[in-house]
Amino acid sequence: MAEELTFHLEDFDGPLELLLALVSKHKMDLHNIPILTLIDQYTHTVEQAQAADPEIASAFIKMAAHLVEMKSYLLLPRSEEGERMKQEFTGQLIEYDQCRRLAALLRAKGEEAPVFVRAPLEMEWDNTYALHHSPQILADCWQALTGRTKLRREPTRQQFEPLVSAPQVSVNSRVVYILRRMLEGTVAKMSQLFSRSNSRGTNVATFLALLELIRGGRVCLDTRGEMTMQRRRAQRSKETK
Repeated sequence: MAEELTFHLEDFDGPLELLLALVSKHKMDLHNIPILTLIDQYTHTVEQAQAADPEIASAFIKMAAHLVEMKSYLLLPRSEEGERMKQEFTGQLIEYDQCRRLAALLRAKGEEAPVFVRAPLEMEWDNTYALHHSPQILADCWQALTGRTKLRREPTRQQFEPLVSAPQVSVNSRVVYILRRMLEGTVAKMSQLFSRSNSRGTNVATFLALLELIRGGRVCLDTRGEMTMQRRRAQRSKETK
């Protein structure tokens, strides 16, 4: 007399778990399962089992209904639908069994390499300020923190006078200056146009004038800073004549 299974449905994670338990108990080949025998064992087990949770019971009953439908097709001679359902069902069982074995292997690997964690050590910090400053510096810092420092003095007229009274240099005058120096042959590089003795306004106007000449195609500047004059206007006037 075969031993009967006595269990509650909550001991299994789902219908596939119960089916694998039946396959293992009756020593069936997972790749060549006697489907009709397994269906009978499953439906009989579900009928005798007890399940307090309706959601859990419904999952097992749904699988039982699916298996009964498969059995009805398999009992027909040469049923293509039954063979298709059989292959699909067998593939689900094999895939579920592989996932379960892999999960058990990962659990065993994790238990073999335990990780021990301890609380971090408390470090003792010395908050003593080791630098030394003069008392006046400390007093100035304290006054700055409390907002007692003196307001900055407004700049005087004498400080602005050199900036305001500086002569203005036009860009057009520097364009004429650059072209004249290049025609005379006294300037061949860009660095020769600028001098520390010139004022800041003169150097800025010279730089802007050089940009205008390059953009207009009158002067060509290579990577080494050498300048050459382009006589495009003269050539165009000759072509028009």
